[in-house]
Amino acid sequence: MTTAAEIEKYRSFLAEEVDGLFIYERLADVESDESLKDIYRRLAESEVRHLDLWREQLRLAGVDDTPPQPSSRARLLMWIAKRFGTDIVLPIIKSFERGATDMYTGNTIAEGAGLPVDEASHARVFEALTRSRGRGVQGSVIGRIESRHRALGSGNALRAAVLGANDGLVSNLALVAGFAGAAPGQNTIILAGLAGLVAGASSMALGEWISVTSSREAAEAQIKAEREELRLDPEAERDELALIYQAKGLPQNEALALANVLLKDPEHALATLAREELGIVPEDLGSPWSAAIASFGLFALGAIIPVVPFFFGQGTIYIAASAVASGLGLFTLGAAITLLTGRPVWRSGIRQVALGLAAAAITYVIGGLIGGVTGI
Repeated sequence: MTTAAEIEKYRSFLAEEVDGLFIYERLADVESDESLKDIYRRLAESEVRHLDLWREQLRLAGVDDTPPQPSSRARLLMWIAKRFGTDIVLPIIKSFERGATDMYTGNTIAEGAGLPVDEASHARVFEALTRSRGRGVQGSVIGRIESRHRALGSGNALRAAVLGANDGLVSNLALVAGFAGAAPGQNTIILAGLAGLVAGASSMALGEWISVTSSREAAEAQIKAEREELRLDPEAERDELALIYQAKGLPQNEALALANVLLKDPEHALATLAREELGIVPEDLGSPWSAAIASFGLFALGAIIPVVPFFFGQGTIYIAASAVASGLGLFTLGAAITLLTGRPVWRSGIRQVALGLAAAAITYVIGGLIGGVTGI
């Protein structure tokens, strides 16, 4: 007889598979590249089999097997994919697949149906999509995948947005709390908060500008050298490109034929060589000014939150209002981070609030001690 705990587990497994099917079907709809579309469709077919397995288990237990609706997290991820492109969600989905492998390991029914193996295979697919380790994939697709790994592995747009706003909120909350603890007066607290906002946002923007500019200049120098090599010895570059494709799984004659086709157009050849040989996507080098402006804005957005209550007054009630507003902001950012980690929303949100307010409490106490000693 199936226990209530087992039924609940089957329902949670069914919900996970509904999310997986929804995600893969939407990725196939949004993706413009036919090779990647086919990959997502095949993954969706696998999720259908998994979904049917858990529906069958629920039917055998004599309970309703109607699949639930996709979760809000899955819907939000696919909204992001549709709005900003599939690139941004690939690392997140890869972490989900790794989690699914662990989820099914040790479950007799899941292991008997080969689900842990399937999920591990899915994780490897997304590992290939983000690291371009797959074999036999068309060259243009490989170049795109390589750019995804670079763009997403260390700081995708979602991650940068969440962490930028978080940095501004936490750092300025601590600064404002420290001044509020010293009780120097409303105008001084506001001045300190706005100065911290401008200084922090400017520092973030300058750092991002320098980082993107340096990366762009280094990439442009490599592309310039590759252009010169292509001009002076195109046959050597053709042979090198053919070897790259062979290493990726193409037969020798097909690799050489593909290299010959690509080198008929010098600019196309240069872009392909940059992708395949250098790991650079020329059209995706990024704008340092866009990065700087975005960093400034995101930091400032977070940093203004703890300052706003003090525009209306000073004293305990406004300190409390600043803490509450900042706590809400911290919880929202913690919840947003779960899109990157796949962790429970409440757990991440509360953790973010606890850490941020703890930092503020420490600086508040220190500010009060300094204020008492200096007589501010």
